[in-house]
Amino acid sequence: MLAPSERRHEISEDVMSHEFDGLDATEKGAVEAALNRCRALTAEIANELRDKRPEHFVDKLSLADFYASLEHAADVIGQKANGRSRTHLLPW
Repeated sequence: MLAPSERRHEISEDVMSHEFDGLDATEKGAVEAALNRCRALTAEIANELRDKRPEHFVDKLSLADFYASLEHAADVIGQKANGRSRTHLLPW
């Protein structure tokens, strides 16, 4: 038997799948393109950070802003996974 949190995750995946299935081809293409841009940007950020050392981040405020942005991005992803839509952030 699934734990309640696992069951909620399974249900939210079903809802997202049905929402995606209801899109027309243009909308599905836009979602796929946006996801690919997100993946490319994520890979670029990971590659840049891989070789950074603490002394590269002398400006503590910039580093704090960067961290807050990453936290926000993670929150947006988590909210969508939990079934709360944030489609107003999408470019279309």
